[in-house]
Amino acid sequence: MKNLLLFVVLLFPLFVHCQTEDQKELKQRKTLIWHDEFDYQGLPDPKKWNFEEGLVRNNEPQYYTKERIENARVADGCLIITAIKEEYRGCRYTSASINTKGKFEFTGGRVEVRAKLPEGRGVWPAIWTLGANIDRVSWPMCGEIDIMEYWGHDPHAIYANVHTADYNHTKGTGRGGKIVCEKPWKKFHIFALEWYPDRLDFFMDDTLYYSCKKKGEGIGEWPFTAPQYLLINLALIPGQPGIDDSIFPVDFVVDYVRFYKFE
Repeated sequence: MKNLLLFVVLLFPLFVHCQTEDQKELKQRKTLIWHDEFDYQGLPDPKKWNFEEGLVRNNEPQYYTKERIENARVADGCLIITAIKEEYRGCRYTSASINTKGKFEFTGGRVEVRAKLPEGRGVWPAIWTLGANIDRVSWPMCGEIDIMEYWGHDPHAIYANVHTADYNHTKGTGRGGKIVCEKPWKKFHIFALEWYPDRLDFFMDDTLYYSCKKKGEGIGEWPFTAPQYLLINLALIPGQPGIDDSIFPVDFVVDYVRFYKFE
């Protein structure tokens, strides 16, 4: 028995060492290849980001402005997207939406965004992707990955959603999941997508809360073999349950955006 105990004692440090080395190896399997740390001042870096402009989608009431510092600025190490209640080009609200279309597009890997959400009924911040081929095949054939969606009227839940031609909300076949978080606007959180050939994994603060698994072949089922680009925006929810006008101006704050390629 003593010999057995001695063997276990001698073996344990080796086991711990192996575990540590394995963990290090796992961490080394991804390489940072694109990022924005927002360590500058002014508008978002035009080499990395485009602005959407106008009334863009979903009958949303906000006007997305282009290169307007009041709605999108980089300051104090963060990107700040601000929704404002104001009369602007026939609309009652302004905000901003930026994307990497034509500047950074990716297939597979890990997207990681550290952000602090806005609070209030009517806000709809999102971190998401669209297929780079959208102009050719249109939505939803291009595919859409919602890394993080937050609806202010559902204040303690974060959502992940996946849209394809076969699976989307217009058909009632959408795929997605959620994680409950008490007052998620109180502090910064890390929202991440890990994109593998056979699945999409969604994380909040290192907690895997939804995995969308590939069910079959074909672009209608799984368009995620082609590049996607990243979007970050602060929208306002159209229709009911309405928008609380007392919350404005309201900020969606992003500390960093990072993309890692799996090795």
